[in-house]
Formats: sequence, structure tokens, C-alpha cells
Amino acid sequence: MLQELSIKNFAIIDTLALSFEEGLTVLSGETGAGKSIIIDAIHLLVGGRGSAEYVRHGEKKAEIEGLFILDDEAHPCYEKVSEFGIEIEEGMIVLRREIASSGKSVCRVNGKLVTIAIMREIGGALIDIHGQHEHQELMNEHLHLSLLDQFGGKEIQANLASYREIYKEYSTIHKQLSRLNDNEQEMAHRLDLITFQLKEIQEADLKLNEDEELLEEKRKLMNFEKLYESLQTSYNSIQGEGKGLDWTGLAMSHLETAADLDNQYQKTLESVSNAFYVLEDAVHQIRGELDQLEFEPDRLDLIETRLNEINSLKRKYGSSVDEILAYGSKIEEEIETILNKDSHIDELQKKLLSLEKDLIVEAKNLTHTRKKWAKKLTGSIHEQLKQLYMDKTKFEVRFSTVRDESFSFSQFKKDGWDQVEFYISTNPGEPLKPLSKVASGGELSRIMLALKTIFSKHQGITSIIFDEVDTGVSGRVAQAIAEKIYQVATHSQVMCISHLPQVAAMADSHLFISKRLLKGRTSTSVKRLEENEKVREISRMISGVEITDLTQEHAKELLQLANTIKET
Repeated sequence: MLQELSIKNFAIIDTLALSFEEGLTVLSGETGAGKSIIIDAIHLLVGGRGSAEYVRHGEKKAEIEGLFILDDEAHPCYEKVSEFGIEIEEGMIVLRREIASSGKSVCRVNGKLVTIAIMREIGGALIDIHGQHEHQELMNEHLHLSLLDQFGGKEIQANLASYREIYKEYSTIHKQLSRLNDNEQEMAHRLDLITFQLKEIQEADLKLNEDEELLEEKRKLMNFEKLYESLQTSYNSIQGEGKGLDWTGLAMSHLETAADLDNQYQKTLESVSNAFYVLEDAVHQIRGELDQLEFEPDRLDLIETRLNEINSLKRKYGSSVDEILAYGSKIEEEIETILNKDSHIDELQKKLLSLEKDLIVEAKNLTHTRKKWAKKLTGSIHEQLKQLYMDKTKFEVRFSTVRDESFSFSQFKKDGWDQVEFYISTNPGEPLKPLSKVASGGELSRIMLALKTIFSKHQGITSIIFDEVDTGVSGRVAQAIAEKIYQVATHSQVMCISHLPQVAAMADSHLFISKRLLKGRTSTSVKRLEENEKVREISRMISGVEITDLTQEHAKELLQLANTIKET
């Protein structure tokens, strides 16, 4: 959910800080008070198109910041942000956008700079803004298939996973075949190139971890004098008359005498004796190392030359010797494949044909399952439309699927071979038309609410915003819309700009937007209404300017009715 929103120097808003709650939040106020400006700010926050016109007159930049809380770790936004290397801590996402008076935008997600495109992609998983004239996700026919899959839940997802597993292998083999069937001249050029590369790698005769071993040897040779001096000093400190080993031996001798006189010194004697023999071993080892140490200036030159050769190969074929060798193995296989192209093509074609048969079976199963859920979706939407007094409206999920057996790779897609689009007819006798072609207005608002009621359970959208979608309706339809918006709010946080008292009465939280003059400048302010203030605001929405006792009684009645509906 959107928990906190901060707006500064945006249009007629000076500084505004809002806290939102779960459930249904209604924003009301006089026309021009700034309700839609707040929604515009949220729209920009989630990647909407911005311009310098949004910056408050006389200011250098507009700033918008929003804190979103994700309660479910399976929320699709987790996957989205991980794609862009952004971390979510304690389920919190902070979006921030600044628009300079020059028109330049700066976007951040959890403090990390991102492009507007990335902001839009992440924001799209957090908020869905539905206005009267704006094309929404449900109006985009390219997304209808994914909506149906979401509605079908685990059954469709299981079939889709089986299909994708085969499709992935099928797609890989198809790409391999395409490469082998490429232009002969290009293939010959490729063969020349990788043959040269393989020869260069093989002639280098690299060994695993060779570069690391050479660097270690180089380090020792470059510090030969310091190493020799350290070992020699260590040796001299231990070995020799009056040195460490001599004194330790003397101590051991005296402790032997003490232990013969008193047994309690036996453990001390053992400790010193052990130290003596350890030192004795150490001095022999140091002596051996000193005898073997020999400075080889020519060896250092050889190491430098070999490292330069390895670094040259790294720049071409990989960042380490392991990667260079792995690349060599890879192109060696490719050379063998090109030289024996015909036999490999035959083998891949046989695999492709076998996979294609399996893919057709899985695609048909997926289509069958989708059509079953499409019928259930149709029934659910008809039921929702009936509740919105559109019982004559017809809804249909139409499929466009391959019908014959002459299949080709282009007909198989990552999500199957189905193309799905929602069709609707709002008047008896009229043909069904694509949902994207339905005219806007009161009918469209109800259609969208019916769809939202169903899909809000499956989409995982954190917040849904309705911007005056109830315009052009009244009476029983207004009450039905109010109840439907509240129903959507049981699955997602909903913010709704409304002029309908029926919708306002259903609100869990009611924000009143107003304008005021401050130091000669117009500014927008927001107030969270208490119960008695809700009555007055709903009365104003019922009667207009004049609030009477009768309209206040009507407002109280609407609130009581709303509470009854919520309880049931």
C-alpha cells in the first residue's frame, strides 16, 4: 500500500504531506481545489510523463516522494526491483522524483538513480491509476492473456510451466539450426576467426591458476633481499651461543634439576622441553630455506614476459586463465560443429521435430485449460455487471489460435500460441466489439469496475486509484458503483476522487481537499475528516452550496446504510 506521500512545489501545491490507510480512501472537495493534482503527482511518481509546467511558479524544482509497504514477499514488485539490482528492506519501497524548471527529471528507487522507464515498470507493479479517459491495463488487449492466466491461478500456471520448459529447449535448438543455416560466406569467416583464436590459446599452453602462481613467485623475487634478511635474522636470533635456543636449553636443564627435587615442576619442564624441540626444528627449517634461496634476475624477466602474454589473452578471451580455457573448449566444439555441419543439422532437425510434437501437445492442453477458465471468467463478469444494472451487457473472451497442423516456430510464443482479447456489447442486438473500442462514459466506468472487482484479487497491485470514474451516473447505479468500489478495496488499497455522496459514505478514510490564499499565493490543503465532518461534507455533496437539516439527515442515513453494507 501507499503509506506516505510528500509533494513539494508541484502545480498549486506548496508543501503537502499525506498519510494513507488500508481500505477505501475518498478524496472530495470543490472543483479546482486540487484533487486531480494530487493524483497527477502520484502518476508522475510511478513514471508518468512530466514537464516543467508542473513546477510551481517561481520555484526551481518540484519534488514528489512516496513510501510503499509490501506485506507479501511474493509481490511481483520484488522480482521487478531485483532485475535492476535494487534491494527491498523490511518490505519498504521509496520512490522519489524531482522535476526541474528546465524540464529535466531525476528518478530514484530506494535511493538508487533509475531511468523513467525503470520507474514506470516498478511503479506499474505498485499502482494502477484509472481515470475517465486514460487507457488502462484492462483496456490493453496485449495484456488480456496474462489477466486470464492470473484468473486461472495455479491450474493455468502449472500447464504454462510445462509448456515453457519444452519451449525453452525448442527455442535453443531452433537458434542453433538458424546459425548453422546462415550464409555460407559468413560461416566461413566465422570458422577462420575461431580457428585462429583456438590456435592462439592452444599455443599459449596455459595451466589452471598459472597467472596466480606466477604473481606469487614474482612477489617473492621482487622482495628477495627483504625475505633473505628476515630469515637470516630469525636464524641468528635462535641459533648460536647465547641465543634463543641456547638459553632455552639452559632453562630446560635447570628445570630438570628442579623437577627431580619437586614433582610439581614436571609440567613446566615439559612445556619448556617442547618449546626447545620446536625451536630446534624451526631453526633447521630456516637454515634449509636460506640454503635454497637464490636470486634469479633472469627468472623475474621470464615471469614478466609470461604474465604479459596471459594478460593479452585475457583482454581477448576472458578475465582469468580458467575463462580463457573455457572459451577455448567452447570454440573447439563450435569448430567441430561447423566442419560437420550437415550431420549436426540432421541431428538437430530430428530433435526439433520430436520437441515440436511435445510442444503441440502442451500448447493444446494450455489452450483447453484457458478456455475452461475463460468460461468461468465470463460468468463472473456477467454477475458483476448484473449487480451494476448492466444485465443486458454481453462479455466474451475470444481466442485466436492456430487451427491446422502446418506449424512453424513463429507460431509458438513464450506463453503458448493463444492470442486472447476481451469483447463486449452493452446494448441488446449490437455485435460484440473489442473492449479497447468501447466508448468512455458511465457505461465504461461500470465495465471497468466489474473487471477490477474480479482482477484486483489476482493482479497483486498494491494500490488502485479511481479518478472520477463515477461521473455521469446517479441513483441506484451510483449506489451500486459505491459498493463495487468498496468491494475492490477489500483486496487492494483504493483511493477514489468522487463527487458522489454514496461513494463518500462507503469510505474508510475521507480526505477533504480545499484551496486557500497564503501570502498572495493559491495553495492546496488536505484535511482528514472526523465523523461529524463527514456528515457535513456528504451533505454538501448532496445539496451543493446550501447545507440544510434535511440534507444532513440524508447524509447520516447514507453513512448508516454504508456501515450496514460493510458489515454484511
